[in-house]
Amino acid sequence: MSSASPLLLRTVGLTKRFAAKTAVDHLNLEIREGEVLGLLGPNGAGKTTTVGMILGLVKPDEGRVEKRDLPPRRIGAIIESPAFYPFMSGRDNLRAFGLAVGGVGESRIASLLDMLGLSESADAKYQTYSLGMKQRLGIAGALLNDPALVILDEPSNGLDPAGQQEMRELIPRLGEEGRAVLLASHLLHEVEQVCSRVAILQRGRLLETGAVKDLLSRGSHIEISISDVEEAAKVIEGLSFVDRVERVDGTLRVYAPLDSGPALARALGEAGLFAASLAPVKSSLEELFLELTSAPSSEGGRG
Repeated sequence: MSSASPLLLRTVGLTKRFAAKTAVDHLNLEIREGEVLGLLGPNGAGKTTTVGMILGLVKPDEGRVEKRDLPPRRIGAIIESPAFYPFMSGRDNLRAFGLAVGGVGESRIASLLDMLGLSESADAKYQTYSLGMKQRLGIAGALLNDPALVILDEPSNGLDPAGQQEMRELIPRLGEEGRAVLLASHLLHEVEQVCSRVAILQRGRLLETGAVKDLLSRGSHIEISISDVEEAAKVIEGLSFVDRVERVDGTLRVYAPLDSGPALARALGEAGLFAASLAPVKSSLEELFLELTSAPSSEGGRG
């Protein structure tokens, strides 16, 4: 996916208030074909309300949702807990959903049941399904009509570790097939592994958006332990490939490409300075998320 990929959906100044609380505050997002966009935020950040407005289930107070050549039938979604007929089998539930969207062939239903690991339980009643199985059937329902945009709200809810791993493999595959995926999740490690881009919300506002790899590179650094910290800092700060240097607990954090360790060691050595240790430290999405959302808030409410 690149910035040249076709734009499927855009929100412009999207705003929703519930009484005195602003759940979503002038939100601008874009989702492009082939992109997996992670919508991140703590509880009450506005993720579910945003998804509801995109799907037309919640009416915005301000702003709009622009869907470029994207009719409702080309959008598949699973929001919170999926709802099915309890006394019907998983297969029959998908058949019923298929009729509601204009008819879906048996081969498509069988393929989705197999993809989501439900083939063996396809003819068991839905009420006998575990929470994880219900979640997987909900995703199968979201994919029934071969959608161009798939919206998944906490899709790993109730899944065991094996099921979560299957989900992490499935979501990028949807993007590789050319679909756009909007993944609303609080599982930071999941988003880091499967998303090409991320948008971080806090109290309904967009705090940060960008490619995952670009956001992570901002916090990555090389940590140097050396006896003469100040002299070493002076040498390193003069290097063209170094962005900045921080002094932390008697060590140096050098914000530079992670493969520049040998160049740093060489520059220090030429100045007669020798590091006790020099190690690259990769940033994580969790660190970035906590940094951006750590401001205390007394506001609560729906997400």
